[in-house]
Amino acid sequence: MKVAVLDIKGKDTGRKVDLSKEVFAIEPNNHAIYLDVKQYLANQRQGTHKSKERAEITGSTRKIKKQKGTGTARAGSIKSGIFRGGGRMFGPRPRNYGFKLNKNVKRLARRSALTMKANDKAIMVMEDFNFDAPKTKNFTAILKALDLENKKSLFVLGGTNNNVYLSSRNLKGSEVVTNSELSTYKIMNANQIVFVESAIERIESNLSK
Repeated sequence: MKVAVLDIKGKDTGRKVDLSKEVFAIEPNNHAIYLDVKQYLANQRQGTHKSKERAEITGSTRKIKKQKGTGTARAGSIKSGIFRGGGRMFGPRPRNYGFKLNKNVKRLARRSALTMKANDKAIMVMEDFNFDAPKTKNFTAILKALDLENKKSLFVLGGTNNNVYLSSRNLKGSEVVTNSELSTYKIMNANQIVFVESAIERIESNLSK
C-alpha cells in the first residue's frame, strides 16, 4: 500500500511511502483489539475506592438489645451494616484492575487497528518537521492545512520532540505521541492518524517481530 508524503503545508511532495503489508494489511483480529483496549482502560483506573466496614466504624460494641423475646431479629452491634451509620457490607476495597496480556497479542492488536485505519483511508504520512519554539499557533496551522481542525487526530513522531509536543498539548482534539507510545486504544480513538516519515520504519520494525 503506497501513501503520498505531504509537507507541512499539506501539499504533496511527489514522494510516496510503501506501507508494509505485515503491519497495515493483515486480517484484523477484533478480539485482540478488544483485549488490548480493555487492558489499557483497566490500567487507567486508580483503584483507590474504599468504604468503611463494621470493624472500622467508630461506635460501641455493646449488645444493643437482648437476644430473645423482642419479636425482631437478633442484633449484636450498632456498627452492623443494617443500621444507619453502620459499616457497609461487602463495600469496595483498594485493588489493581490491571491484568497480564501477552506481547504477541498486543502486537497483533496494534497491527489489526492500523489495518482497519488503512482500510478506512484514515492514515496520512508527513515529512519530518520541527518548530523553533513551542507555539500552539504553528501546530494549529498544520491541522488547518491537513483539514483536521474538527477531527480527532493522532500525530506519531519518530522520536521525542518537545517543541511539537508542547505546541499541541492544550488542543483538545489532537494528540502527539512517539512511535513507542503508540497504543491500540489511541489508534482506535482517533479519526485520522498522521505519521511522520521517520516513525513508519520504526513502527514496522517493532510490529513485524
